[in-house]
Amino acid sequence: MRIFTLILGLLSGLEYSSGYNYLMVLNSAGRSHFNVGHALAKGLVKAGHTITVVSVYPVKKPISGYTDINVPNVINVMGGDIAALWASIQKPVTQKLIDHYQMGFRITRGLFEDSNFQEFLKSNQSFDAIICETFYNDAHYGLAEHFNAPLIGLSTGGGLTFITDMVGSPAPASFVPHIMLPFNDHMSLYERLLNVAFLGYERLLLDYYYLPNQEKLYKEFFPGNKRCFYEMRRNASLVLINQHVSLSFPRPYSPNMIEVGGMHIDGKLSPLPEKIERFINESEHAAIYFSMGSNLKSKDLPPEKVQEILSALRGLKQRVLWKFELDKLPNKPDNVYISDWFPQTDILAHPKVLAFVTHGGMLSTTESIYHGKPVIGLPIFSDQFFNMAHAEQTGYGIMLDFKTLNAVDFRKAIERITSDPSYTKVVQGMSFRYRDQQHTPLENAVYWVEHVTRHQGAAYLQSASQRLNWWQYHNVDVLLIIFGAAFLLVIVLPFTIFKLLNKKLSRGEITQSTKAKRN
Repeated sequence: MRIFTLILGLLSGLEYSSGYNYLMVLNSAGRSHFNVGHALAKGLVKAGHTITVVSVYPVKKPISGYTDINVPNVINVMGGDIAALWASIQKPVTQKLIDHYQMGFRITRGLFEDSNFQEFLKSNQSFDAIICETFYNDAHYGLAEHFNAPLIGLSTGGGLTFITDMVGSPAPASFVPHIMLPFNDHMSLYERLLNVAFLGYERLLLDYYYLPNQEKLYKEFFPGNKRCFYEMRRNASLVLINQHVSLSFPRPYSPNMIEVGGMHIDGKLSPLPEKIERFINESEHAAIYFSMGSNLKSKDLPPEKVQEILSALRGLKQRVLWKFELDKLPNKPDNVYISDWFPQTDILAHPKVLAFVTHGGMLSTTESIYHGKPVIGLPIFSDQFFNMAHAEQTGYGIMLDFKTLNAVDFRKAIERITSDPSYTKVVQGMSFRYRDQQHTPLENAVYWVEHVTRHQGAAYLQSASQRLNWWQYHNVDVLLIIFGAAFLLVIVLPFTIFKLLNKKLSRGEITQSTKAKRN
């Protein structure tokens, strides 16, 4: 009997630990977006699962359990959007939001129309869950019904409204600023007014422009799906969000929206290339790292801005490593080292690197905090303004306006952040808090993906708010009834009573005057 029980236990353990088969769709051509998804994909493979990854970045070396589906058409349709990033800074935030939606329509269709992806959709493969990047591509969520598997969202940025809608996660406008606005969780009355106005503007665009167009794509490419578009996009089992409370500020989340910010950081460091190591170590006054990320190319900077930056760096006592994507840079000072690529995390970990000049993307911001390096922010688009405003308000960074950037202000910011120890002290405290987690972000992400898979979508985690319209969620219909009733009681009813009394009194006066005349 004991042997039989032992065999059953072993068999149940094997069933519990058996690997799952996942599909991951990374629809953005942004390298930083891919890095987040790729980290999770490798983590799932390491945990014993298999995964098929749809992206524009096929791995160079084969990974056991990892299958690529290359979709180059996404690069073709998104190339113009990436090239236009520098120009986007001149546009108001209201237009930027529309631009994001229009980009979303292009890349959503671009993936659907890719020949490799079309061939994949015709396959008879089965998956235990679909992990889909949430990047202005709601129609792609129909893959979950297409393959009859739970939907898991992967947000490589923050909690935009169309992402929190997926799980009904609360976002009170009183202390949760929109991710495209440079506010923190302690907003003034004026900032709260702007936040509410922009959120209302976004809601109107979502309901009457963005979502109807995504619905058209959904119906076009998933004609066999039974579930309606709006029900489908609010049926996510889980959303992983590339954020963490220590990197930003506390805000409420639904049980199935999990913070996993920084899961692309594995904590492993590699020796720096000899030239870079020597350049840093031989600097008497240490060094500064300068990179505008993977999408923004410094070589595409307006020429006048390049000259302002060079004027600020020339004569600086620190040495500077600048990610500049050309072999030669005219008038480059001797204290500046340029390259089209740098091992960013390894450089930020170097003890002689004092600060990081950055565009303020979420990945770069997370890496700077992880390695305890203060930042000078030059935000250009999307959440970069929010991230850098938070850095300045928290005290670990300085934000500069790229539109008015000049040599004097840039030089002052560098001198200030390298001479004032308070910036480093603040960010090192944040680094300590961020690292002080029970599990690494990647371990946490892998656990939750496995959890919702084990429980066939984990419906018990889904909030009832996922089934409510925005007016139901905010009790707009209830408030209209309450205020309508109050209006009737306070204004209409007294007015009606007064009118009736006045009418009766008037009749009484007429009667009295008529009698007097007769007499």
